Amino acid sequence: MIGKICTTLAPMTERSPVPSGPVAGRRERKKLATRHALSSAALQLALERGGIENVTIEDITTRADVALRTFSNYFASKNEALAALGADRARRIGASLLERPAGEPLWEALTHAVLQHYEGTEQAFGREQMTALGRILQTPGMRGEYLKANFEMQHALAVAIAERTGTDIDTDMFPQILAGAVIAASQVATRRWYAADPPVPLRPLIELALRQLATACSRDTP
Repeated sequence: MIGKICTTLAPMTERSPVPSGPVAGRRERKKLATRHALSSAALQLALERGGIENVTIEDITTRADVALRTFSNYFASKNEALAALGADRARRIGASLLERPAGEPLWEALTHAVLQHYEGTEQAFGREQMTALGRILQTPGMRGEYLKANFEMQHALAVAIAERTGTDIDTDMFPQILAGAVIAASQVATRRWYAADPPVPLRPLIELALRQLATACSRDTP
């Protein structure tokens, strides 16, 4: 079950953005794979041991099968490694958005891109696993890291929205506003997922949150 949770939270796909050129692409994919391995190992161990405070960096690198010194090349702390799961997902969503058909309406393309990276979450996890996950990801240290990661998540998605719409992210607020709204809706749905009793699937909550956001934006002002 722990492995399933970790796969659900941060699946590694070939849709991650990489520099052009085969050599640079292979190098960047290897870096992304290592980053993912470290983040996933941190989450797996935290779930197994009841908290990230019970896990050492050496434990994480051993589980990820990389050298101890490698950790500092990617993360400054264990909490940062955990928070990176969200930022990496946002990058993958952005890459998927750019792969959607050019003639597809923006909101439809964005919704498909988001939901694509929540595949495999149509079934609920057990109450024990969800309680442990919520406790780990909502500790004061993790909340602080997520506040920092939130900007990175929003920016990564905004860059893709800007490219998709042909807007200038430096002069037009629209990409950042839309990205911020999508990230916020996803986070609200995820918090509801943590707290649900009995446990519920995550993907339908994400889909509902996006649908409610679209409905709110289309309502006439009273």
